[in-house]
Amino acid sequence: MALFKFLSRLFGSSKESQAAFQKEIQQEAEPMDKFLIAGLGNIGPEYAQTRHNMGFMVLDEWARATETVFTTERYGDVACISFKGRQFWLLKPSTYMNLSGNAVRYWLEKLNIPQDHLVVICDDLNLPFGTLRMKTQGSDGGHNGLTHIIETLSSMQFTRIRMGIGNEFKHGEQIDYVLGKLSPEELEAMPELAKKVISGVKTFALESAQRAMNIVNTRS
Repeated sequence: MALFKFLSRLFGSSKESQAAFQKEIQQEAEPMDKFLIAGLGNIGPEYAQTRHNMGFMVLDEWARATETVFTTERYGDVACISFKGRQFWLLKPSTYMNLSGNAVRYWLEKLNIPQDHLVVICDDLNLPFGTLRMKTQGSDGGHNGLTHIIETLSSMQFTRIRMGIGNEFKHGEQIDYVLGKLSPEELEAMPELAKKVISGVKTFALESAQRAMNIVNTRS
């Protein structure tokens, strides 16, 4: 019966019904929507669990929770997670923070992902630890990684999620602070913060940016 229905729809007399059926087949065969999720940080064990590597830490948590393995590719470590008809390409750039744009642009082009499907996750000195902010556009806010991405893409029109790290440092000690290790209490809080960021990214891809911002833009 199912085969008869299939043949009837495919070879039926109505040209309109044939065209509609062919369109339906084409839609079903189209690849999943793809999103590039770039978590910013610096490579190397000396930078592990530092404030500047919170983007890396979120993607590591996502990969761990889904038993996904990163592979080392050009310009970074990459993993792909499929979820509800979407492909999330996780990118941890190997360019170091100040050249993050090179990795982001390369993988957007390689995977043929539109810029409005880019989400960048990074730390933010201007927010207290535990505070998250998601925006669909905006300036770099003094973050060198965002600065280079904006310069490389020649655009500020991409989604970013900022993770607060606070600014409890003396004048002239900013570099040491952002490259310093998270406290034991902060490390303990990271899995829950990561889950919230991941939930926001999924909602952004599956529903809307506004719904995602409603989830992310609250203080833990």
